[in-house]
Amino acid sequence: MELYQLRSFAAVAELGHLTRAAEKLHISQPALSAQIKALEDELGVALFERTPSGMTLTAAGQRLLPEATKVVSAAGALSSHAKAFVGEITGRARVGTLADPHFLRLGDFLAQALGRYPLVEIQLHHEVSGAAFAKVRDGELDASFYYGSLVHAAVESIALRPVTYRVVAPVAWRDRVDQAGWDEIAALPWIVTPTISTHSAMANQMFEAHGVAPAKRIEADHEAVISSLVIAGVGVALMREDLALEAAAANDVCLWGEARAETLLQFLYLRERGHDPVVTALSDVVRDVWSVREGDAERSQAAA
Repeated sequence: MELYQLRSFAAVAELGHLTRAAEKLHISQPALSAQIKALEDELGVALFERTPSGMTLTAAGQRLLPEATKVVSAAGALSSHAKAFVGEITGRARVGTLADPHFLRLGDFLAQALGRYPLVEIQLHHEVSGAAFAKVRDGELDASFYYGSLVHAAVESIALRPVTYRVVAPVAWRDRVDQAGWDEIAALPWIVTPTISTHSAMANQMFEAHGVAPAKRIEADHEAVISSLVIAGVGVALMREDLALEAAAANDVCLWGEARAETLLQFLYLRERGHDPVVTALSDVVRDVWSVREGDAERSQAAA
């Protein structure tokens, strides 16, 4: 059997669909199907059941997948170790970033990364959290910062810090919101990020927990825009607590009650790329910048 067949097996198992797996592997669907069929013939067992909705692992496939994943990971580790013998780490690093570079310590991250690995070309891509995860999963990003308690079998994460959000309103609305309950707050215009983002998910969880829904949503794709809109008197929103307290102290916004939403800032990369020299370099720099010891905050995500 060939290593590429095992990679194909793992990709189809992860995505559950030939078309999406073929796109991830950058091969045609017929070629991928032929690889899976050849592997099944060589192993003498059916790995998948073909259904109208996609590909489902058979009992044999479920038992063989962990072994195939180990082989693919070991091959990646071998390749990485060999490259290390050749010389300095080189390559391109596509890194997803979130709204606030200062909060991410992005300047320190870049300064250390470029100083220690001058032959690594770093490309930054601004994303919302949901899109960042999808692009890491699909190989469009090598790593990314991420808000949320992500659980996924293919992803490793380095937990950096907990993050709290507060409900803020325009300062001119203080009298309207001081004694307001959830029904009254939900009746006001809410400014949220796109539905794929963790910010939007946190707002939805708060609404659902209190049995309400916002009467009107205004969508903005950047948290700085949301803050500006609240200050301008457009609506209510979730704002990161440090920024909310600062804005309230400046009398730019008012805080509503004690409502809080909690999330986690993490740094994500694919588990199968954990031995890649570039990904290892990025992870080492992130741990140093955030003073995170390896193993303390890094977790192999289990499937949801």
